[in-house]
Amino acid sequence: MQTNTALLLDQSFPRTLDAWVEEFSNPAWRGASVQAWLFEGMAARRAAERQLAAAGVQAHLHSAYKPLVFYFIEDIDASLLAEVTIHYPVHPQASPQRFLQEAYPLTALLVHCQLSFVPGTEDLHYRIEGTYRDGTRLQARVWAPNRVHTDLQGITLLSPTGWVRATPESATQPVLDMARVTDYEQLFATVMDTVANHPWRAEEPYFERLDIRIDMPGIEQRLPVGHETISSLEGLHEDIYFSLLEVFQRRSGRPAGDRSLQPGQIVPDLRASSHAPRLRIAQKAFDTAAQDLCAAALPATDEPLDVLGTAPSPERIATEMDQIAGERFGAASRQGRAVQALYRHGTDAPVFISGGQHANETSGIVGALRAARTLNNHAGAHFVLMALENPDGYALHRELRGHNALHMHHAARYSALGDDIEYRKGAPLYERAARQQALARSGAQLHLNLHGYPAHEWTRPLSGYMPRGFELWTIPKGFFLILRYHPGWQNEAMALLHAVCAALNQVPGLAAFNARQMALYERHSGKLQFEVLHGTAYTATETANPDSAPVTLITEYPDETIEGDDFRQAHTVQMHTVLAATAAWQKLARRS
Repeated sequence: MQTNTALLLDQSFPRTLDAWVEEFSNPAWRGASVQAWLFEGMAARRAAERQLAAAGVQAHLHSAYKPLVFYFIEDIDASLLAEVTIHYPVHPQASPQRFLQEAYPLTALLVHCQLSFVPGTEDLHYRIEGTYRDGTRLQARVWAPNRVHTDLQGITLLSPTGWVRATPESATQPVLDMARVTDYEQLFATVMDTVANHPWRAEEPYFERLDIRIDMPGIEQRLPVGHETISSLEGLHEDIYFSLLEVFQRRSGRPAGDRSLQPGQIVPDLRASSHAPRLRIAQKAFDTAAQDLCAAALPATDEPLDVLGTAPSPERIATEMDQIAGERFGAASRQGRAVQALYRHGTDAPVFISGGQHANETSGIVGALRAARTLNNHAGAHFVLMALENPDGYALHRELRGHNALHMHHAARYSALGDDIEYRKGAPLYERAARQQALARSGAQLHLNLHGYPAHEWTRPLSGYMPRGFELWTIPKGFFLILRYHPGWQNEAMALLHAVCAALNQVPGLAAFNARQMALYERHSGKLQFEVLHGTAYTATETANPDSAPVTLITEYPDETIEGDDFRQAHTVQMHTVLAATAAWQKLARRS
């Protein structure tokens, strides 16, 4: 029988920044010059440089995470540049685009000058050649310290690391020039070792909730580009969460990336602190009442649904659904929350509208509610609405947003079992049962499944930088569609796609938004691997999944972390997609 809490680890770590300041403040280093790279924010690094200057040491402390971007932010006045060419590293242990992508979003930061990227050598320096507007030349080399290592899956990776170069006053060459493991890296390695080597039970789920609480200093650098924030804390959340999924996938014997894995709920809880880092890992029983109380502290809003500027509370979602006519049904989640659905029977061809499968993707929830409210005013409307398919994940998302509203929180992506609801097969079905009922009751041949994805760059800094298995999702590329259809349904599916994309082209601002994001994506990740129709990117795939509708249209809006006007635009686009697809489907559905 599981107790409420079982502590696996509670450990503090020396802060690398403090340790290095203490080391080089030793009188033996007076007159020396020191360059070092670590995972700390600009203000903390500058304060440490001043401390070392008082000890007679000339120090320049750099960010080990995205060092090229920080070079243009911190070390020069980039606004005075007329043109610049950047030769980026191409290393055999990394994707050819890896260091080009790590330069993101320089194209948008340096929009005032002519910028070119050129593939370089495997030497881990960016080589910069430029000209200022007054004709002065810029030539620089920016070191990107990385280490080659093998992770717990046996995969060889090239990842950012700490580094120190120290040259005594009387020397011409550094006496120290070496990688050094930082507190950031130690924390990650300790989490992985502790969890991987713990004697878990033999059967899934291995736990109810696995809490990984980390309080530490770090980087939180907001950029004047869209929703971009360089966050070492967010990066560590992503690295811990997906790396632990990989550990448990391997333990279960499943292949990497298998979304049916049910380890339990993994919760990396990263919080900024000015003190020495502390890590606590605990196995806990679910406490839904405490979690809901915590989430209830988030600001509520009585804004009309059409202009809602932030993700609504579960209570608001339920209230909005109550205002739509229809037969109520649903299921219970793993944690006992209600998955609410309604079936409105009518004379039209039925459609199934759902949102919140991945609960940190919130614009689809509002878009589904708005579309259903509009359809409800049409006498013949025939649809199923399930606005929030994953209430447990949504509760976790609200809990974590209370501490870091600008983080993506992919720990809230999946269910409390740790799986992706869509891929759940065996009993107990919990949330999945509501989707099966929706398709069975309505006979809907079209499922409109509303999703989102990160509105800013998504990285796993200590696992090769790019998010393994999700490389195509790491930089925003506008609103796009994923079309899936059963064998024999291609004609209807493609006709639907053409109609929806034509309608979306009329949504104010969307085409320009898509074009901007796709152009920025291509500068840093290469050619977009999607087709584009009427300004909207898409992929279309035949699938024989018997548990799905004959045609499924999945929306993908870059909505994670957005609020205000951007969130309003996101759920407006989601709504228009549903309405356009529903209208087009009336001429395409197969009637008995």
